[in-house]
Amino acid sequence: MIDTLLEAVALKRLARAGWGRVGVEQAETVASHTWGVAWLVLNFLPADLCREKALRYAILHDLPEVRTGDVTPHDGVSHQTKHEREERAMVALCEGLPRGAELLATWQQYERQSDAESQFVRQLDRLDMAIQAVAYAHEADCSEFIESAASVVTHPVLVSLLEQLRARHSSMQDSSLERTSSG
Repeated sequence: MIDTLLEAVALKRLARAGWGRVGVEQAETVASHTWGVAWLVLNFLPADLCREKALRYAILHDLPEVRTGDVTPHDGVSHQTKHEREERAMVALCEGLPRGAELLATWQQYERQSDAESQFVRQLDRLDMAIQAVAYAHEADCSEFIESAASVVTHPVLVSLLEQLRARHSSMQDSSLERTSSG
């Protein structure tokens, strides 16, 4: 059990791979992203959804990456293969933990997107990515991450936030281009 606890904290050091691919030098970690999603749950989860369940999803959704790495769509790994690797990793990580079976079942429920909470947290997962894209806009062109988020985010409140992020990103890119062309 101690080995699993020690292994899990490695998420604090595991950089999110997509940011490095576009040139961000000091990318956020998977644990930082997890915190971002949990923070968004606390702020935007509709009152009719279960906060505890949503927070569990937010905390657990990327835990298997401590073993599989942060596999992105650009890595040439099929969605099915990625899911199978993450499932095996999560099963192994949960073995021997006092609430391992409960944690595994929660993660599997999130992966199935079988309830409103899991679906909303998936949208928050992408919204967090868009927020981070705007934060990194001074370092790299992160437009693709905002557009990727737009393909998943459908809740009206989150769509509005995404549009604000898109506008901010666009104005930052315009300012950057002006500085480049006048310099």
